[in-house]
Amino acid sequence: MAAREYPEHPLVGVGGIIVHDEQVLLVRRGREPLLGEWSLPGGLVEVGEELPEALRREILEETGLVVHEDAIVEVLSRILRDEQGRARFHYVLIDYLCRVQEGRLEAATDATEARWVERSCLNEYGLQPETLRVIEKAFLLSGAEK
Repeated sequence: MAAREYPEHPLVGVGGIIVHDEQVLLVRRGREPLLGEWSLPGGLVEVGEELPEALRREILEETGLVVHEDAIVEVLSRILRDEQGRARFHYVLIDYLCRVQEGRLEAATDATEARWVERSCLNEYGLQPETLRVIEKAFLLSGAEK
């Protein structure tokens, strides 16, 4: 498995923007990067794994929910640099709009908490600006009005 910290190449990750009515599912990260911060559920793609398969696996592992992916919302890079400016973490992320098919919400593996958050309360969770932007884009794609 490639090193997550100071990788030789960017790592590919998938994230799920799981919306229901005017809510989105957030998880609190239990490990770096973004340890202790709220974010979208997701994780790294394993070798030989298709993107939707990785997405469903990661969301099930972190939240206990089985989801269906509707559409790709955004492809973006996340580079977190150290004090010397070196890329400590470098991910290429593919975020999908998802809907729950079944399961019971329960944080597990890399997530210490998982909760449904009202769209109007998202600013209270200290989300990264690009995370807020892709969540809003997902709401628009899902047909939810602002």
